[in-house]
Amino acid sequence: MLARGDLVAAVPPGGPRAHVSIILPVHNAERWLDDCLRSVLRQDFEGIMELSIFNDASKDKSGTIIEKWKVKLEASGILVVIGGHDSPSPRGVGYSKNQAIAQSSGAYLCFLDSDDVMMPQRVRLQLEAAAQHPTSIIGCQVRRDPPDSTERYTRWINQMSADQLLTQVFTSNGPTVIMPTWFCSRAWFSHVGWFDEGGQGVPEDLLFFQEHLRRGGRVVRVDRSLLLYRYHPQAASLSILEGTIWTLRVRFLEERVLPYWVTFTIWNAGKQGRRLYRSLEAANRQKVVAFCDVDERKIKKGFYRYEDSQERPKPRVPILHFRAAQPPFIICVKLDLTGGAFEDNLRSLHLQEGQDFFHFS
Repeated sequence: MLARGDLVAAVPPGGPRAHVSIILPVHNAERWLDDCLRSVLRQDFEGIMELSIFNDASKDKSGTIIEKWKVKLEASGILVVIGGHDSPSPRGVGYSKNQAIAQSSGAYLCFLDSDDVMMPQRVRLQLEAAAQHPTSIIGCQVRRDPPDSTERYTRWINQMSADQLLTQVFTSNGPTVIMPTWFCSRAWFSHVGWFDEGGQGVPEDLLFFQEHLRRGGRVVRVDRSLLLYRYHPQAASLSILEGTIWTLRVRFLEERVLPYWVTFTIWNAGKQGRRLYRSLEAANRQKVVAFCDVDERKIKKGFYRYEDSQERPKPRVPILHFRAAQPPFIICVKLDLTGGAFEDNLRSLHLQEGQDFFHFS
């Protein structure tokens, strides 16, 4: 894998350097590629723009479609750089993104997935935001296709506040601005490092996002719907194991939040809350003073006993009604799933997100 700090713009001999490079990894994308590339052509950005494509061993007609669009794009003044390989197996999304970036020349990087469609204003509006926020990943709101797929997830993407883009980085949803909407400077990308190239099953976007935050990066969302974000069974994100994501989330929580708390309460005495408790390092489990819940059956039980513990006696953690529990809280209740009941309960405590509680739903 390429080393951090090795990123230098690939300027063609005697050729212009792009202001913005659109980074497009492609693998067997013939079904969507025409729409995707048409959206590149329709950008209203008036500066020098480049499309950097890396074809990751596609076995369908993706290569033919790319060559067809290369002619159209170059005729409109858009620079086109094409790389790829025809090995029997793909190298993965992380590798393909790295290669597309390495062969590109732009001062700014605009990430795009081959099954998605950009709105005409995307590059222009995100570039304006990136110029104002040089150490940020810039995202945007999205429109989902099909419209009724992942409705809760889509609302979460589009409706988080500016503060929540930094406080809700521990949830199962992953990065608070989704990867196909990312836009950042080449200089900042180089500072953070390259994508993990572990291949299928590796959440390269989450790993990069966490490193971005470790290095003091910020997160900004342009509050316009600038991407048609497709949902389908072939999506690469669906190949990542939930257990892999869970472990990364727990370790990031233990790194970023729990060292600053002496004690805390886990909100949810059910399956997810108990799983979080069991997943914590021993020193952090000892900081858990209670579970809290609204379920009277769980509260009446009185405590949770950690049967797998090697300690003697085995730890018994009290289960309290949420109004009797003490903050700070790690909340393991899914958002937007109870008709507003959970959110109302949380608001009634007048707590500050990012200080008195974090979501881990």
